[in-house]
Amino acid sequence: MSHHKSQLLFLFFSLACFAAAQDAPAPAKSGQPAANSSDPAITVSVKVNVINVLTTVRDKHGKIVNNLTQDDFTISEDGRPQAIHYFSRETDLPLTLGLLVDTSRSQRRVLEQERRASQSFLDQVIRENRDKAFVIHFDRDVELLQDLTSSHRKLEEAVKELKTRQPGENENSGGGGGGGGNGGGGRWPGGQRGGGHHGGHHGGTMLYDAVYLASDELMKKQEGRKAVVVLSDGVDMGSKETLDAAIESAQRANTLVYSILFKDDEAYGNGGGWGGGYGGHGGHRGGGGRYPEQRPDGKKILERLSKETGGRLFVVSKKESVEQIYSQITEAMRNQYNLGYTPDRAPNSDSGYHKIQVATKQKDLTVQARDGYYGSK
Repeated sequence: MSHHKSQLLFLFFSLACFAAAQDAPAPAKSGQPAANSSDPAITVSVKVNVINVLTTVRDKHGKIVNNLTQDDFTISEDGRPQAIHYFSRETDLPLTLGLLVDTSRSQRRVLEQERRASQSFLDQVIRENRDKAFVIHFDRDVELLQDLTSSHRKLEEAVKELKTRQPGENENSGGGGGGGGNGGGGRWPGGQRGGGHHGGHHGGTMLYDAVYLASDELMKKQEGRKAVVVLSDGVDMGSKETLDAAIESAQRANTLVYSILFKDDEAYGNGGGWGGGYGGHGGHRGGGGRYPEQRPDGKKILERLSKETGGRLFVVSKKESVEQIYSQITEAMRNQYNLGYTPDRAPNSDSGYHKIQVATKQKDLTVQARDGYYGSK
């Protein structure tokens, strides 16, 4: 009996030693120090360059298509197919919106209609405490009437300030009375634009400068969905920036530009224009000088501005009012897809312009998305 107990004790002792050996830390290999539990953990951060592309899809009748999935899309960069890693339907994300209104004398007979429609549009689109908007008017100056706000009241007050400048009106009075009474207007962020004005030409319609400043000084600092709506006849006169520079600024700020062409053909024939030269399109600089014999095609200018930034051009006509157009823009912004991908190129080749092409596998659909983007400088 005692012999049997001795065997059991020996077996128990052997098992206990084996278990202790299994739990003990492994000895350090020759030349390698043992790990110290007090050593801090090493964290490796990897920066992933994700390109997001907001996309709207329409059928052959122009109706919005909002039931597609990730597998329905293809995307390429500089001609190379890319893998779509992120996909969502952007129907409820916060929106940053800019309203840019042409208040030059060529718009004086249509401005009241623009003002009423714009107020209704902002009331419908901007959700207080969730979305933000700003209001800019441009003629021979570019003036911020209302800085970013969610307040319907402040936006309404800014829209009421939209008016055409009268001949001989004080250069510093602004098309909207200086914008100082609406709680946040009348200046650019940081006070860099001196009372909310940019320009100071004796005459002009500073369309390109307005888009450039809205993108570079306001939109670039914002995150999420961003868009500006431009109401104009598309004819720039006197901008310091070019059309190319305005488009690039919007692309760098990842901002869609929706253009509404609203023109009064009789305005130019009745002395509706101001002095000063037409702004440059393409790569030419804007500036002073005599009128050319034929004024630029405002429709083509606005069409390019919208197409290359991922927005769309709308034309006010007898068949389609500005109110109806605003409804279409609202629908488009509420039915967007967000496609995200990581470029398959080397990080050191990020600088410069990169062409994007988004398509659907269903061939009878039309995709609206920006043409490309600028990498890090």
